[in-house]
Formats: sequence, C-alpha cells, structure tokens
Amino acid sequence: MKNITIAPSLLSANFYNLSDEISSLNKIFKDEKNLWLHLDIMDGHFVPNLTFGTPVLKKISNHCNMPLDAHFMVTNPFDYIEWFKDLNIHNFTFHIEATDDPIKLCLEIKKFYPSVGISVKPGTSLDFLTEELIKKIDLLLIMTVEPGFGGQGFIESTLDKISMVQKLKEKFNPSLNIQVDGGINNDTSKKVIKAGANNLVSGSYFFKTDSTMSKKYSSLIH
Repeated sequence: MKNITIAPSLLSANFYNLSDEISSLNKIFKDEKNLWLHLDIMDGHFVPNLTFGTPVLKKISNHCNMPLDAHFMVTNPFDYIEWFKDLNIHNFTFHIEATDDPIKLCLEIKKFYPSVGISVKPGTSLDFLTEELIKKIDLLLIMTVEPGFGGQGFIESTLDKISMVQKLKEKFNPSLNIQVDGGINNDTSKKVIKAGANNLVSGSYFFKTDSTMSKKYSSLIH
C-alpha cells in the first residue's frame, strides 16, 4: 500500500476553539508520522476569502506538533516568503497562476522552507510542468475544487490531472508529493489514491462529520 499523508485543513475547524482542536490532533496522532496540518492562507484578492494572518499562525506554530503545510492563495506569494519564514512552516505552496517565474520563486522559497509546492486550479492546464520545474519542487497540489472556500463538491475531471502528474513523477521526480485538496472524504480518497495522490487535504469531512478523528483518518487511507 502507498505511504499516504493526511493533512487536515484547519479552515474547517472550530475557529472559536482552535487551541482545543489542535490539542486534540496533537494527542490523538502523537505517534503518527504521516499527518500534516494544512493552513489555507487567503488574501481576499487571489480568492475572495480572508483567513489566517501572521499573529494567528505564530500561535498555531507554537502549539502544533505536526508539520505545517501552508497553501498560499495570494496574488503576491514572493512577499510572504519573508513574512512567514520564522513560523516553522514545513511546506510552502504557491499558485502557478500567481507568478510568471515559478523557478525563481521556488529557489527563493527553498532558502527558508524545507519543502516547496505548486498548486494548480481545476481549470488550469498542466503545460507549465516542464522537466526543470518538476525537478525543483517537492509537492504538486492539484485543486479538486475551486480554491477559496471549504465544503465544495469534488470535481471528477481532476482525476485525469492526478494521473498525468503521476506519470511525470515516475519519469522526473519519484519523491514528489502529489497532494489533492477539495471534497476529500472516505469515497473520493479512494479515487485520488488510485489515480496517484499520496497527500490528501481533508477539511469538512475531517472536522465536521460524525465519528472520531482517528476513524476518519483510517477511512481516508484505506
């Protein structure tokens, strides 16, 4: 079986009780290595929503035992490299639609962050994925819904993109993480894993449905 990482999206957690939500994750999954905490950073421009700023993220960073996975849905990702570099973020993902020079941006991010990722919207072609670029990144995030809001339905046509990236991964970068985000639950997780994904972001299903977190984690990877 594949080595699957689950990344619960804090966007779907109880914002009135973030400390308790993170404490529960720390306690339940204290020995689990394949768990990241996914942070959706939105600027109100690239997407219409606004989310976490640096003061909140600093508190989260100090309280969380899991690797932090930051997805920057922003128009100026270059600026955020400096702003967020001291927050112990493991993976910094930016949108391909927000830059004209992804290789330059990747190289700058790698100066401060262990992992760099590129995200692609459902309607964006994969033509940008050159051999040079795919060798520069650690993660490719395929959005399986339109970015900006949680709770959307899974877009089935994105499965073809996952399969295409899996082929590129095998050819150029076997260690690449193929991450998916949007509408991931116990049913769609099976489809994306079969297509090639090995890193699953889950928000509404993980935080807002019945059943325990540990059972939902197991249902996503099996």
